[in-house]
Amino acid sequence: MEQLIGIGALILLGLFIVGGLIYYGMREDDSDPLQDRLAEIGDRTLPQSLEEIELSLPFQDRVLRPIFRKLADIIVRFTPDRQIADAQRQLELAGYPNNLDAASYLGLRLVAAILFTALAVVVFVIAAPQPNQLLYVIGGALIGYFLPALWLKGQISRRQEMITRKLPDALDLLTICVEAGLGFDSAMAKVYEKWDDPLARAFGRVLQEIALGKLRREALRDMATSMDVPDVTSFVAAIVQAEQLGVSMARILRVQSDQMRVKRRQRAQEKAQQAPVKMMFPLVLLIFPSIWIVLLGPSLIILLETNIPF
Repeated sequence: MEQLIGIGALILLGLFIVGGLIYYGMREDDSDPLQDRLAEIGDRTLPQSLEEIELSLPFQDRVLRPIFRKLADIIVRFTPDRQIADAQRQLELAGYPNNLDAASYLGLRLVAAILFTALAVVVFVIAAPQPNQLLYVIGGALIGYFLPALWLKGQISRRQEMITRKLPDALDLLTICVEAGLGFDSAMAKVYEKWDDPLARAFGRVLQEIALGKLRREALRDMATSMDVPDVTSFVAAIVQAEQLGVSMARILRVQSDQMRVKRRQRAQEKAQQAPVKMMFPLVLLIFPSIWIVLLGPSLIILLETNIPF
């Protein structure tokens, strides 16, 4: 029992520390830092020295982030290029959460492994010594190393699910705009202006790349590659083919919109059919035992008080 409590405390404390590293140690603000610094200077008197300017920065910007970046740069030097490319690909699919890059992500995994190893040593070696101390320490290191990878996979799945869910609505708006006389680029701009989700931001990135000189079909293919969502891939393929063959863009968008709505309805029906099977386990393991205790508990107490053998 004490071992289970120690493992649970280790995991909870490690999750708290790793979560703090992810959301505070490396988070970048969306606001313009130049404007923020100008506002701070306008609200107070000018500093007298560079030391005062440095001390006015937050602790994470002044100490934590530079140390972490130095550690990440050292790790990248000894990491194979293939592993860096894989990490970059995973971050691209996740939409670069918290502005993470490959070096920061690899550094985060190493820091998490070190922290979990230290926690395992404190809990299972110093505080409550266990017979198999080495196994607990190795297990803590493995948990810390693979925990950021599990978090990143969750971010990828969440982003892909959100894109799949938003795509039919975006196609409806694209269809309406194109049929109203707008060009396809202007229709994407309307989607980008209307919503703030991964799909709309991807459309905005496509427009920026087109403005910088990239061909539209190449920008759309790069968007599909960065998402790895089958619906988006088929949509981009249809748009590129319509552009090459000279087919009406409004007709293609109308067909794609109808198909995506049908797919969304089919997914909803599939999840509705899976609900009874998923509900069976909590019903059998959690709800039914509670009902039996409530219904049979008083009867069992009465039988015990009356000393009736059974």
